[in-house]
Amino acid sequence: MVRVPNVTRADAQAALRNPLAFIAERWTPEPRTVRRAALSALLMSVLIVVTGGAVRLTGSGLGCPTWPKCTDDSLTATSEMGFHGAIEFGNRMLTYVLCAAVGWAIIAARSQKPYRRGLVRLGWAQFWIVMSNAILGGIVVLVGLNPYTVAAHFVATSALIAVATVMWQRTREGDAVPRPLVGKAVQQLVWFLTAAAVLLILVGTVVTGAGPHAGDSSEVERMPVDWETVSKLHAVLAWIVVTLTFALWFVLKAVDAPKNPLNRTRELFLILLAQGVIGYVQYFTDLPEVLVGLHMLGSAVMWIWVLRVVLSLRERPEAVADLPDPTAEATLTKA
Repeated sequence: MVRVPNVTRADAQAALRNPLAFIAERWTPEPRTVRRAALSALLMSVLIVVTGGAVRLTGSGLGCPTWPKCTDDSLTATSEMGFHGAIEFGNRMLTYVLCAAVGWAIIAARSQKPYRRGLVRLGWAQFWIVMSNAILGGIVVLVGLNPYTVAAHFVATSALIAVATVMWQRTREGDAVPRPLVGKAVQQLVWFLTAAAVLLILVGTVVTGAGPHAGDSSEVERMPVDWETVSKLHAVLAWIVVTLTFALWFVLKAVDAPKNPLNRTRELFLILLAQGVIGYVQYFTDLPEVLVGLHMLGSAVMWIWVLRVVLSLRERPEAVADLPDPTAEATLTKA
């Protein structure tokens, strides 16, 4: 049995003043623990996309008709609210699980030795995005699922995924100055690819906002654009992203690039092909809910891999402290 140390009054006061510093003084996590904490935050940010899609596709968007309570008289869903109330309230509860995952990532990063300020800031950035998006989610309910607020809600979640992906990558790197692994022309091609992917996601929110899945069985406002036209634009952008990805893979192969960017690009290409198959099948089968949900999951995975391609173009080894020159040190000793 390990003896539990006594907690003094001074310890309790220190914990209340700065709980993160108190934990960091008494716990040093393994690098593997920090990586797992960052990965758990990333996985939860993807899961919240999937469950948010389930709310929309089951018509449960107003299952809890108000916010922050579920109803005017109840904080939680009641049995009278049925299936839709349970789905909507369950998605709200998952926000707390997401907060816990992000909190664990912050604590693990804060407690790591040596202290890495950039990593901790990435954790806090996720926390504030989650808090802001939770408020935005409440506004979505209060305005009756206005499609523009729904689109903003999804874009904010995409921003959360981006920050979580960067933090996960940074836990596996050092803090030295980034060293590019490819030339400027390849870097510019990747930035074009990233911009096209962002545009693809934004147009995808318009497809959803104008499409038939309004998120509730009642009459819900839709974006005043032709759904067929914007869907075709979305498909064109998808093909642009696929083409840029294939071009990037071809260029990386031609210049004999390192294995990491080459592998990430190949993986992205396969993800895009799978996403494209799902997209075309759902379009020609009148948007079945299961396929739309898979397409939303695929969008999140695609976005993660675009960012992984970007991050694979450089390496950041561990920062090494400057060591004295052995020759100069010997000279000084003789002197």
